[in-house]
Amino acid sequence: MKKNYIKKWLFVFAGLFSLGIGAVGVFVPLLPTTPFLLLAAACFLRSSDRLYQWLMNHRIFGNYIRNYREHRAMSLPSKIMVLTLLWITMGYAILSVVEIMAVQVLLILIAIGVTVHIIALKTPPPKKV
Repeated sequence: MKKNYIKKWLFVFAGLFSLGIGAVGVFVPLLPTTPFLLLAAACFLRSSDRLYQWLMNHRIFGNYIRNYREHRAMSLPSKIMVLTLLWITMGYAILSVVEIMAVQVLLILIAIGVTVHIIALKTPPPKKV
């Protein structure tokens, strides 16, 4: 009994931690959102039906998870937001923060790689009303 109780709370903690990182990832371009939200959902599924249902029905996070699980997709507004923030952040870092040419080139290559990955994701079909 005690072992299951500890296991449940470890999953809850891991889920909340993953959810927090995923939420930050919405605003920080190089921090991935979807893998952390998927991990949070998996942890909540094993520990708390209430938290799992809340996450899956959340108006923002639920869509991220459902789109990825069902379609391997990202909504067009999410793609636009992610790519805009990515290039603004990278542009600022490359032009104003980083002075080493090799690091600037590396940042550009990372930004290109992330851009290609985001564009390659499907755009989910429109919701039927």
